[in-house]
Amino acid sequence: MDNPARAPILKVMEIDSDLIIVGGGLNGPALALAAAQGGLSSTVIDALPVGDRKARGFDGRSYALALTSQRLLSAIGLWDGLADNAQPMLEIKVTDGRAGEGPSPFFLHFDHAEIEEGPMGYLVEDRYLRRAFLDAMEAEPLITLRHQERVVAQDTSDGASVTLASGEVLKGRVLIGSDGRRSGTAERAKIKRTGWGYGQTALVCAIEHEKPHGGIAHQFFMPSGPLAILPLTGNRSSIVWSETEDNAKRINALEDADYLNALRPAFGDFLGEIKLAGTRFTYPLNLTIANSFIGARLALIGDAAHGVHPIAGQGLNAGLRDVAALAEVMIMAVRRGEDIASPLVLERYQQWRRFDTATLAMATDTFNRLFSNDIPILRMGRDLGMGLINSVPSLRRNFMREAAGLTGDLPKLMTGRAL
Repeated sequence: MDNPARAPILKVMEIDSDLIIVGGGLNGPALALAAAQGGLSSTVIDALPVGDRKARGFDGRSYALALTSQRLLSAIGLWDGLADNAQPMLEIKVTDGRAGEGPSPFFLHFDHAEIEEGPMGYLVEDRYLRRAFLDAMEAEPLITLRHQERVVAQDTSDGASVTLASGEVLKGRVLIGSDGRRSGTAERAKIKRTGWGYGQTALVCAIEHEKPHGGIAHQFFMPSGPLAILPLTGNRSSIVWSETEDNAKRINALEDADYLNALRPAFGDFLGEIKLAGTRFTYPLNLTIANSFIGARLALIGDAAHGVHPIAGQGLNAGLRDVAALAEVMIMAVRRGEDIASPLVLERYQQWRRFDTATLAMATDTFNRLFSNDIPILRMGRDLGMGLINSVPSLRRNFMREAAGLTGDLPKLMTGRAL
């Protein structure tokens, strides 16, 4: 019989939570809520004050949620509180042309009635999403929120720990970087990035218009960049207007009335009179992909892992796929008795998401380069291509299912099933 006095003493690491999530935007909170379904605790570190996150005023920002993203929000308990403020996307119309000249006769028209699942997606304002996430996190005992905190150092050599600007150290099992395209988490882990700029800037705002939009989203490709007109609740639409950097700088410097006058030639008059609603924003457009989505006891999600052109409105949707995949991988690991931070477990997440992300990045990059020019032979080719796709129902349905996020190897949460 062994002598109890000689038995080895196991050192148990004290942790604040299983996951230390850096970034309190949308993807980080979504992961915390998803992970809680499997009993995993999270500390979410947000650089912004809680008052900014809870602001009720409409600032013009909104998101196009694919059908599968809506299903994820339902699976983690948020959708019932969002549904009344969500605008279903019933149709998508894609056209090509020049501002002031009207669209080409060749176009793409996607109607949700051609697929069985329902609307291809929903438009939800940022203010409603933010509050829904905050309320859900505050009600979840497995989640700790740390607002107005900044991470200045991290260590994943023995567990995962971060040092805050105040000097406080938080410890966990896995460090999650959900801190945007300039991710400090990735940089401190020495994860390099691949990418390039597009020489374009997105002018983002919301407008009120005289006529109803009918739940139709429009994408108008112009030589300087695409214009997306996305339906919000009521007679309002979200605008994502890509322009060359110089043009965008000039337009953004204009007073509101002149800004609208610059928009009208591209926007047209199909929705009647228009006026600005909320705040105007600008975002430089680039492609940036982390060379690895994982490190030692570390994983990147959302824009920290991949930032793509907004041409297809898939940025948040891709991030939520990361959330669904990582949460499923970690929860399944716990149920098998594995260490959620082991290289084998984290590699499963990377393998699941890497190809899909690379495909999305290549597709958005190609589309932007193909359409953001005025070369006659390319214009003819892309217009004929859109006309061909539009005339073949099976091709059209494939594109609709892609837009709805229904293709590929879907994590459970993206099908609406809880973990």
